[in-house]
Amino acid sequence: MISVTGGEEKFQYTVEHLYSDQGVDYIRFSMHANKAYYPDPVTLSWKHPAVDIHGYWDPTANRDKGLRIDFSEPSASKATFSAPVFSLYNSAGANRLTVALSDALRPMQFRAGIHEETAQFEVWVKLFTEASPQMTDYEVIMRVDTRNMFYAESLREVSRWWEGLPGYTPSRVPEAACQPMYSTWYSFHQQVDPDEIERQCLLAKELGCDTVIVDDGWQTANDERGYAFCGDWQVSPERIADMKQFVDRVHQLGMRFMLWYSVPFVGVHSQAWKRFEGKYINTYGGKDTAVLDPRFPEVREYLIHTYEQALNDWGIDGFKLDFVDSFLLSEDMRFSGGEGRDYDSVPEAVDRLLTDVMARLRAIKPDVMIEFRQNYIGPLMRKYGNMFRVADCPNHHNQNRIGSLDIRLLSGNTAVHSDMMMWNKGDLDENVALQFIHSLFSVPQISVRLDEIPETHQQVAAYWLAFWKEHRSLLLEGTLRPMSPEMMYPVVYAYHDNDWLAAVYGENFVASMDRTVSGSYWLVNGTSQDRLIVNWTEAAGDMRMIVRNCHGLTVKDEIVTLKQGAHVLEVPPSGLIELTHVAAQG
Repeated sequence: MISVTGGEEKFQYTVEHLYSDQGVDYIRFSMHANKAYYPDPVTLSWKHPAVDIHGYWDPTANRDKGLRIDFSEPSASKATFSAPVFSLYNSAGANRLTVALSDALRPMQFRAGIHEETAQFEVWVKLFTEASPQMTDYEVIMRVDTRNMFYAESLREVSRWWEGLPGYTPSRVPEAACQPMYSTWYSFHQQVDPDEIERQCLLAKELGCDTVIVDDGWQTANDERGYAFCGDWQVSPERIADMKQFVDRVHQLGMRFMLWYSVPFVGVHSQAWKRFEGKYINTYGGKDTAVLDPRFPEVREYLIHTYEQALNDWGIDGFKLDFVDSFLLSEDMRFSGGEGRDYDSVPEAVDRLLTDVMARLRAIKPDVMIEFRQNYIGPLMRKYGNMFRVADCPNHHNQNRIGSLDIRLLSGNTAVHSDMMMWNKGDLDENVALQFIHSLFSVPQISVRLDEIPETHQQVAAYWLAFWKEHRSLLLEGTLRPMSPEMMYPVVYAYHDNDWLAAVYGENFVASMDRTVSGSYWLVNGTSQDRLIVNWTEAAGDMRMIVRNCHGLTVKDEIVTLKQGAHVLEVPPSGLIELTHVAAQG
């Protein structure tokens, strides 16, 4: 039984069960008033028994997938932040309750927390958690899935449901978006030097990268971090006098070229600051950086024209559009509207802006790439862009694993990228390999000075990029089974008809070989141990076992007999094992 509280004096509410479809219930909440009101927060709540439930998942639970309590901090969602979905599951990964909402545009909060006195989950969804324009009618569909199925498949079905909703169709993903990339952020930060970047592109291309992303720093000579100088996006940037020539040189190396923009920001030291005075909705990081108000059509046109000009004049191949989650309406502008604005709602204006950005850029270059960064990775963001990247986690291979898998679970065929891999040039080769191994199930991005790292690091990077490219269809398009989210995915499987891969990230965790394939079995050691424990659910028979170290060098090649049950297989840290049926080799 769903209860509704909040704002009853303004609106009449209706909650109705629409239908059930193969064990999934669809419930409609609607509200109506005879005249337009500003909606107050409205809460939908119900209880769910805490039976056989051991973990909680939502798109922003990166570092904590344990159960919540009923007074814990709620999760949030809107078009440019996260997604309106959460899942409760048991220790075997079986879904027990997955709830998703059809409205991914408007701000809302949600939580499923244990109530101590009753051992039940207090489940609630709070709508209109940020300022909203006046309305007379509103409705949202809630999808409630309690089927006994693997939690990841339940989430994938949510993603497919969103894809079919009006206005949620994802953008096409060009082939280039699914190839390894080199980024300048960690390797250069704001010290952007075209000649040095070109040198890195040459080396990155040899390693297997096909695109360079030139990040923050190209647009101004100022390198104080922050965004007080952003907003003008000059045709002849201070650091790069001839951007077209720079792009052409990169293209001649066989690399594509993407460029970073901080979408909402205008700095006090830019000419745009005065131009858009009175057309800001907030500040960012202090009074020297303002956030543009996208409800003004001239603001949206300015931004879109800026990107069109870069595409036309410089011939770039894509954009890294940053900070789109910063279009936040300040409290003192809560009831602002009119006065030249063609939208009262900020989320609706942002939707219009980003929808038009993609449409107009694709009209110029159909295969244009647009990257967004976690946590703006929801179903509407798939309409605005075709690449999602893990949030900044420099040198943190574990977080790259967790973040990329979290994004993959809801993103369909949208290209999911690792955060830019970086490491110290004095680090161990095995640790460098971990950067790639923990990012296996995403498109790799790297950001180190390739001419400054040791040759052995280059060998490691070349091997793992080659391995990733060879098995890309398995890693990105095969069935993905990330196990035990509450333990941060210690074992992850990917498989299709011919090949099967298990990546083990938790020490002493067991990889279960419960699939029979005609091709190869790959066991990847993402730990510092020199062995993997593998359980065969049925006898595999005689198999050829090739063991390689982190550089890809073969350290063992022999025939082994694998009976039903557990086996301890020796493999170097950050190495891998390839197993193939002897009979299959003729």
